[in-house]
Amino acid sequence: MGDKNKNGTKITILGAGNVGATIAYTFAVAGTCSDVVLVDINKAKAAGEAMDIRQGVSFGHNVEIMDGTYEDAKDSDIVVVTLGLARKPGQTRLDLAQANVNIIKEVMPQIARFAPDAIYVIVSNPVDILTYTILKCTNLSPQQVIGSGTALDTSRLRSVIADHVGLSPNSIHAYVFGEHGDSSFIPWSLTNIAGIPMEQYCEDQEHADLDEDEIIDEVRKAGAEVIKRKGATFYAIAMSVNKICDSILRDANNIITVSTLINNRYGISDICLSLPCVIGSNGIEREVSPNLTEEEVKKLQDSAAALRNVISQIEF
Repeated sequence: MGDKNKNGTKITILGAGNVGATIAYTFAVAGTCSDVVLVDINKAKAAGEAMDIRQGVSFGHNVEIMDGTYEDAKDSDIVVVTLGLARKPGQTRLDLAQANVNIIKEVMPQIARFAPDAIYVIVSNPVDILTYTILKCTNLSPQQVIGSGTALDTSRLRSVIADHVGLSPNSIHAYVFGEHGDSSFIPWSLTNIAGIPMEQYCEDQEHADLDEDEIIDEVRKAGAEVIKRKGATFYAIAMSVNKICDSILRDANNIITVSTLINNRYGISDICLSLPCVIGSNGIEREVSPNLTEEEVKKLQDSAAALRNVISQIEF
């Protein structure tokens, strides 16, 4: 398999459940890469998902999709990690921590041996804890391990604000920082539309004021609300992962809020959480540290403390 791929781009997806399969489908529809390998402990499921997608590629981009083993991750440009148990209704992301840490600890050193130079995009929850775990149990560098983090929360936030002001989410500059979970927060001081601070824009355009507490609440609960209604979330996360992977393969240098190892930023060290990063062919090309208000720095530190608290209770 290695040689055939010399001129193409290859992504291996670990886990062919709802999320992994939808990511594979999204890559095929978007033509993100030339080769996709689906790996799952349930080989029949991985084979079935690969067959189902492959049977439709004549209608779109020529993407090779196949199932494989850990060894088939060799020569991957990117490895997407969706391993582990999914969140059930009423469960928090952190509830999953120990079980999924155990799975990651077992599998990741094997994968990293076959694909030491790939960029790893971590999707499994709790994503910040698992991104940290992967750095602890492999020799991968922090630059090449990216948690999908608050990329999705940021997208959810932009959608909520866009609905409020009647614009496209693409025209909203707003971010969610911190944990992909209950301690995340919105740095409102950075939120703007066309360079105009959010509050001023709403005033100028005679929109009602945004209820900031209500919005962060809605963003934090967005995943749980979907899970409550349909049992799982997989479309939006697949679109966000596709954006991250596309940025890597095109060396696009897009700024995306993703979870990475934080060292000496905002008084935080040795924890993974989401802040803006420049994403290109080397993974994390650069970190961006915007000026935050004192209150926002405190919220970020609180988010780090919440994650630290979970890490202290986990056996690595």
